Amino acid sequence: MTVFTSEIPVNEFKRRILAGQPQIGLWSSLCSNVSVEIIAGSGFDWILIDTEHVPNEPPMVLSQLQAAVGGTATPIVRVAWNDAVLLKRHIDIGVQTFLVPFVQNSEEARRAVAATRFPQFGGVRGYTAMSRANNFGRVTEYHRRAQEEICVLVQVETRAALEQVEAIAAVEGVDGIFIGPGDLSADMGFVGNPSHPSVLEAIAKTIERIKAAGKAPGILTSVESEIQRWLGIGALFIAVGSDVGILARGSEALASKYKQANASKT
Repeated sequence: MTVFTSEIPVNEFKRRILAGQPQIGLWSSLCSNVSVEIIAGSGFDWILIDTEHVPNEPPMVLSQLQAAVGGTATPIVRVAWNDAVLLKRHIDIGVQTFLVPFVQNSEEARRAVAATRFPQFGGVRGYTAMSRANNFGRVTEYHRRAQEEICVLVQVETRAALEQVEAIAAVEGVDGIFIGPGDLSADMGFVGNPSHPSVLEAIAKTIERIKAAGKAPGILTSVESEIQRWLGIGALFIAVGSDVGILARGSEALASKYKQANASKT
């Protein structure tokens, strides 16, 4: 839960993954503050508010962050690209945990981290005196201590990126590495089949390598056997489904149930 007071909000998600506590999450792509308010209180440890593959812009994300206040889930925002301007706009509205897509090497990982740090701490983040991030100037130590509660997760989703996992993990400020199974399967020649045995083998080896490098491994899958497998070998943050998937498959199942029942009477 994020409550803005005169103190910097504690990033519970960051604390827990650094302590090695598995965190179960849900992907959120509906771009709705109403849906976020519902799922944020459902018991998940985190929700991923996506802006990469959906038409989600900062004002909309702000309303979703506000809707998540009081829920069980830490909001994580996946920015559309590894871009300092995009990261700045979201960090100033109060995002503390980021997922940065398509990070291919250590230099790109450093760039992502730098966008979340002020120059005094080795970054390039721009300064503003009053924003939602510092409760509009009420958090007096914000600019000195903000980086303590910022969590940077980088996404590896190609074979080239997987080869660089140890170098990416060695970048100071990278807290976790998320494997993107969809893009990885496409890059490996199995587009649309993230459960292909070759993809699963690559994921398993990468999770173990990330863990051995001292960083938190993460992934998205709704396949129960894969969820249990990844947790068993050390994944620490797993999204086990999505709001779009729940709505699409659930509504299809409900419509089919009653249409079939009605058809059997005619």
